Amino acid sequence: MTQHAAFITALSGPELTADEAAALRAIRPCGVILFGRNVVEPDQVRRLTDAVRNAVASDHLMLLIDQEGGRVQRLKPPYWRALPPGSQYAALYTQDAARAVEAAELVARLMAADLREVGINTDCTPVLDLPVSGSHAIIGDRAFGETPGQVVALAGAVARGMIAGAVLPVIKHIPGHGRATKDSHLDLPVVDTSRAELTVTDFAPFAALAHVPAAMTAHVVFSALDPATPASTSAFVTSEIIRGAIGYDGLLMSDDLGMQALQGTVTERAKAVFAAGSDLALLCSGDLAETEAVAAVAPALTGKALERLERASAVFRQQPVHFDKAEAEQALAEICKARPESV
Repeated sequence: MTQHAAFITALSGPELTADEAAALRAIRPCGVILFGRNVVEPDQVRRLTDAVRNAVASDHLMLLIDQEGGRVQRLKPPYWRALPPGSQYAALYTQDAARAVEAAELVARLMAADLREVGINTDCTPVLDLPVSGSHAIIGDRAFGETPGQVVALAGAVARGMIAGAVLPVIKHIPGHGRATKDSHLDLPVVDTSRAELTVTDFAPFAALAHVPAAMTAHVVFSALDPATPASTSAFVTSEIIRGAIGYDGLLMSDDLGMQALQGTVTERAKAVFAAGSDLALLCSGDLAETEAVAAVAPALTGKALERLERASAVFRQQPVHFDKAEAEQALAEICKARPESV
C-alpha cells in the first residue's frame, strides 16, 4: 500500500482544478470529502471522483460525503432520490420494530448503490447520537431515537446495508453529541452529565456498534471527563473513553477542523487532533492554502492507524452484495409514510 498523509481534505468546486490535482498528487491524503458546492449532476460528480482517484492513485482512498437523509443530504433531487431523516425510521419503529430494522437496511442498500454509481465509497452516516430534552436541534430529527436499544437497532441496520453495498459507513459523533445545547459548528458545547450516566446512555450505541470500521469524533466538552478540552482533541477522552470504555478500535477521524467549537489556527487544531490520538483529521473548507497547511503537520499514516485504514477500506474494495431494488424502493416508501404515534 502506498503512503498516505493522515488527513481528509475537500475541494473548492465542481471540477478538480489543476492546483488541487497537483496538491493531491503531492500530499496523498487518506480521503477527499464532497459537499453541495462540489455537486451539480451525476455525470459531473463521476468525473470529479475519477479525477480525484487519478490524482491520488490509491485503492485505499476514501471518497466521502454526508448523505444521511433529511437535512443532511448532499446529493439531492432532481438527480437523486429524497431520503428521510432518522426520525422517519424511528416513526416506523414505533409501529413495527422488525420491519423498521429491515427497511433501514434495504434503504441503506439503495443509498450505497447511488453513491457507488458516482464514485463515492464512504458515507458519514449513521448518526448514533441520543438527543435529550433541551438539547440543540443540530442533531434533532437526524437521530434514530432517544433510547440506546432503538438507535443501535436502526443505525446498526443502516451500517449493515452500507457495508453490504460496499460503501464504508462512518458512525458519528463518538462519544456522543446528542446532549449538546449548542451547535459545534458555531460554538463549543459543554455537557455536564456524569460519566456513569453517559456510560449507559450516550456511550452505549457506540459500544454496541464498535465493530463498524470508521467513526467521527464530537467537538463537545464533557466536564466529567475532560473539562478543558473537546472530546475530539482530548487525549483522555480518546484513550480512556473511545478506545477504552467504549472499546472502539476502528479508524477514528475528527469532525471538521473548521468548526468554531475549536480554537486556534487550522494547523493548531490539526496538531491537537493528532496529539489526542485520532488517526485522521478532517478539513472541509476546500481552501487549498489550508489543505497545504494541514498537510505540513499531518503525519504519514503508519502502524495501527494504517491497519485501521486497511480494515476500513476493505469495505469498499469488495463487490456489493446483490439486492432487490424494487423491494428496497418499497421499504423507502414505507419509511417516508410512517408517522409517529400520537402521545
